[in-house]
Amino acid sequence: MKRVFFIPVFFCLSLLTGCFGYPRLLSYPFDPGGRSFNSLASELNPQISGRYIVFITDRRGSQDVYMFDTVTRNLVDLPGLNSFDAIANHPSVSQDGRYIVFAASRQGRSAIFLYDRETRQSRNLINNLQAEVRNPTISADGSRIAFESSNNGQWDVLVYDRYGQPLNIPQEPR
Repeated sequence: MKRVFFIPVFFCLSLLTGCFGYPRLLSYPFDPGGRSFNSLASELNPQISGRYIVFITDRRGSQDVYMFDTVTRNLVDLPGLNSFDAIANHPSVSQDGRYIVFAASRQGRSAIFLYDRETRQSRNLINNLQAEVRNPTISADGSRIAFESSNNGQWDVLVYDRYGQPLNIPQEPR
């Protein structure tokens, strides 16, 4: 009986402490004006990489991508990223915070967009892909983007480079 009790306790503790052996509680003050991490608006799909947290919020009346710097404890300005005609979701950020990838819907069509904070440009990575897409994630160095794509009635994972070129990832034989 002691073994059965020990395993669940160990498992629960590992879930609470995460991969690094200590809990990471992110507690930031509430700002009713929407100028901080927590606000009166909905905050959805948070993702953390390095010192940055990206998330979706409806602070301006549309689903937009926001980024928070955990070191300076401020929102990061993202000029040219959000637009009123797009519904953004599932953002991901490179470790240095330069690249943000996210899915967005415009006029009923989904796409994967990459925003470069250095150039302040956002572009569609998958112009020629005729499929629904969702849940993008970017590598720590910002060089590769993986996302789900529905082609032929099933969801597959595709990997592209940041220039919009598909990468051929070899699979081990089963």
